[in-house]
Amino acid sequence: MLSTFSRRYLAVAIVFLAAVTGCGESDSGDGKAKFTIGFSQCNLGEPWRVQMNKDVEAAAAKHPDIKVQFKDAQNDSLKQRAHVEEFITAGVDLIIITPKEAVPLTEPVGKAINAGIPVIVLDRAIVGDKYTCFVGVDNKMLARCAGEWLVKELGGKGKIVELKGLMTSTPGQERHEGFREAIKDHGGMDVIFDADMKWLEPDARKEMESALARHDKIDAVYAHNDPGAHGAYLAAKAAGREKDILFVGIDALPHEGVAYVKQGILDVSFLNPTGGAEVINRAVDILAGKEVPKKITLPSRCFTKENVDAGGELIE
Repeated sequence: MLSTFSRRYLAVAIVFLAAVTGCGESDSGDGKAKFTIGFSQCNLGEPWRVQMNKDVEAAAAKHPDIKVQFKDAQNDSLKQRAHVEEFITAGVDLIIITPKEAVPLTEPVGKAINAGIPVIVLDRAIVGDKYTCFVGVDNKMLARCAGEWLVKELGGKGKIVELKGLMTSTPGQERHEGFREAIKDHGGMDVIFDADMKWLEPDARKEMESALARHDKIDAVYAHNDPGAHGAYLAAKAAGREKDILFVGIDALPHEGVAYVKQGILDVSFLNPTGGAEVINRAVDILAGKEVPKKITLPSRCFTKENVDAGGELIE
């Protein structure tokens, strides 16, 4: 039998615990965020994708009622498919995915939709339209702008190396197609070498070394991203040929593409926004039951040595 002191001590303890528990519930209902978002990133081997994760995290931090679970697929489509399955099993409230490849990720995204989980596809598309919302830049437009810029700079004549992103991804395909469309009516624009460098700078450098060994004259390099363009520049510099070549990239991160333009390494870089803030804003809308557009196209800018200090030029 409890003594009077023990009963009083126990009563105080119960009141204290109730108060603490009550404080937790007042902030978020059960001491946790109200909504859980599962985010599967295709890889973190590219600086641009590392920045995307940072932007998503920063935007999510402004919304205490949501929690984002980050997963890195490490450039493995099977692993990314498993991510989506795990999110479905866990019953997350919403999924964000940047697919490594379009075809392998189409089915699992469809399964999530069938399970009643909204899915935002970020940056890289899947096949068809079985998703809630797509957020990303117009990659074909960026590529056309790159092609038109080179046509103008080279006067419609030049020997070009194209270093392509992963060609099983939609951005790789679109950045190839848009560029070729822009130069096809200019008979003097000749792509003399192209290779899939899979978005990776070391691969781009290796492919550029092959191009330099095969061709005595190269007027320009069009790379599907800035790391690819930078790798090509390093290969050309090692061969003593960098001053004879124009280098064109896409991404324009402040510490990467934009910095390269300022340093005279790249001649132009086109902005590929990460969409981190936009995707979280749309996720919040969806979780609140609001209607969102099926496709949200992010704006872009062009950075050259003439306009880089002024913040680049908006692409209309």
